[in-house]
Amino acid sequence: MVSGMLELAAGSKPRNLLEDLVREGSFKWLFGKRCSFNEEFEEMVRSPSAQRNWIPELSPVANLVVRRCSKVLGVPSSELQECFNAEAADFVKHPSMYARNFLEYCSFRTLSLSIQVTGHLADKKFRRLTYDMMLAWEAPAAASQPLLNVNEDISVGGEAFSRIASAVPIIANVIISENLFEVLTKSTGGRLQFSIYDKYLSGLERAIRKMKNQSESSLLSAVRSARGEKILEVDGTVTTQPVLEHVGMSTWPGRLVLTDHALYFEALHIMSYNKAKRYDLADDLKQVVKPEMTGPWGTRLFDKAVSYKSISLSESVVFEFPELKGHTRRDYWLAIIREILYVHRFINKYQINGVEREEALSKAVLGILRIQAVQDIGLAIPLQCETLLVFNLCDQLPGGDLILESFANMSTLRELDQTNNSKASGGIYSVSALDVVSNLGFVFGTSSNNPTEAGLVVGEIAVGEMSSLERAVRESKNNYEKVVLAQTTIDGVKVDGIDTNLALMKELLSPMRELGKFLLSLVIWDDPVKSSVFCLVFSYIICRGWLGYTFALMFIFVAVFMVLTQFCGQGMPIDEVKVMAPPGTNTMEQLLAFQNAISQTEGFIQDVNIVLLKIRALLLCISPQASKKLSVALLTTALILAFIPSKYIVLLIFLETFTRYSPPRTASTERWMRRLREWWFSIPAAPVVLEREKEEKKRK
Repeated sequence: MVSGMLELAAGSKPRNLLEDLVREGSFKWLFGKRCSFNEEFEEMVRSPSAQRNWIPELSPVANLVVRRCSKVLGVPSSELQECFNAEAADFVKHPSMYARNFLEYCSFRTLSLSIQVTGHLADKKFRRLTYDMMLAWEAPAAASQPLLNVNEDISVGGEAFSRIASAVPIIANVIISENLFEVLTKSTGGRLQFSIYDKYLSGLERAIRKMKNQSESSLLSAVRSARGEKILEVDGTVTTQPVLEHVGMSTWPGRLVLTDHALYFEALHIMSYNKAKRYDLADDLKQVVKPEMTGPWGTRLFDKAVSYKSISLSESVVFEFPELKGHTRRDYWLAIIREILYVHRFINKYQINGVEREEALSKAVLGILRIQAVQDIGLAIPLQCETLLVFNLCDQLPGGDLILESFANMSTLRELDQTNNSKASGGIYSVSALDVVSNLGFVFGTSSNNPTEAGLVVGEIAVGEMSSLERAVRESKNNYEKVVLAQTTIDGVKVDGIDTNLALMKELLSPMRELGKFLLSLVIWDDPVKSSVFCLVFSYIICRGWLGYTFALMFIFVAVFMVLTQFCGQGMPIDEVKVMAPPGTNTMEQLLAFQNAISQTEGFIQDVNIVLLKIRALLLCISPQASKKLSVALLTTALILAFIPSKYIVLLIFLETFTRYSPPRTASTERWMRRLREWWFSIPAAPVVLEREKEEKKRK
């Protein structure tokens, strides 16, 4: 098989080779259970144009995909190759990447035309073609090794999925494609099988129909018509799964509706719903949407709610999503509410208007559709909804703001308008998310339905190269991997117990403790010689104005130490911090230790409050003598600061502090410290009156 492919690449007659391969059954070995390829090869053998349309640089699979593309486009394969050679830049046509880039060119041209057709997701040929494009992308060149085994199911990898699926905005996009692939392949070892891919597209089709029916329904039609809002999700219509609204101490069951601009809640009243309350997500009202805990009579027991707070409300509103176990229902609603909130923040921040505004909203809508599709196919894995939503993900990723900035700066739609007058036959038609949403049957503002040539660019990707958005996403995800790795090490070193954590902290702070002990020994003049030398040297540094240089030298020393440690320690194991674990304690001992810690904390807070009350008493002259002494000290300090140069002030402070416990000054220091304590203890505390909240206010 491989020798035959190499013959083909070398320029042998393709028709004879095809006949040999089909006669030997080689393609049945290559494609296993997939008989459609065998039939296509047999058809190519019988076709009189087989030799002319066979591209020698491509593998058999890639040739078949290009042949299908030529049928959709109505252009022979040879003519497609001529167009590619004429339009592509030289680096795109480099021999090492020629086959893959030409395959992308044909695939993107075909996809940009195919998704203009309403209902393309329901077309089985479209589904098969997109999947086969991924297969061919992994083995595009004639010299490619076969990736398939007769004993294994056919599957594709993440890079191929991200590259091809991102060209169809409803299936995926550049930002979330890798996360979506991980979700779809969690149970299949990181390879995507056609059966799961087909189920996912079927789930998308059902989610589209559901959302379209909701938007065309009479639900909230009166309040939605003013802004042309579209319904994205509804919950609370089933009595076994209500939505509860908590405002203060009141609780009401009802129906929750999310549109592309706001959140609505209709309280259930006997057999009908009350007038809907509107909670805005589009205007800048400093909204905060976060998970919340609820319970009976205001207790915080169940982590199953979402709170909404804005400057337009006097108090926050809590929406509870009861379920028997877990909080997946709440997590889903939290993610989609935030997605709409974040997309409007993005629109307001970059002042996006017109078609580009509707394009951003369409990206959020498509993200919610993908979540619903993944939920619909029932994958037995925990789903983190925020990882599949563009604006949620950018809020979490390191450098996510740079991704959004790249997205805001993308001038695709403006370029489309600029090239409108120069449109020629052929070429790739760049279709936006707004066009896709409009073709699915929704109407989101002004649409750019007329496709316009955009060179070798389709949507957010370009043939043979990375767009600015792709580069921003790649850099952000690389940084995110570093964050995840760092977080893994953090989780691994966390220890339980207050006593154990204190032991670890003491061990980590031991170098600082040793340094502190050394400086303290100098200050209290344990060794007069060392203290004298240190005092003279540091005084000289201050007088010469070298204090800044001294600290700079210290930072340089630390930096050099780190560089030398990195250079000398490459490949060597990292020294672990060894901590002597304290003896184990039972529950009663832990409770007593906790109570003791609380008592010590309370005592510390009391001492701080006493200090603050004494300062208040000094400022208000409750103790005239103490206040007089303080005012004299403040005036003296002010005169010193006003008339003495700063370096001499620093020198005075250093000498006063450092020589305080030197042999000549020890006696006077003890005497002055005693007088200072006596003065401080003589200051009364300012009076305090505790008022209790009246019972009426509390009840209200």
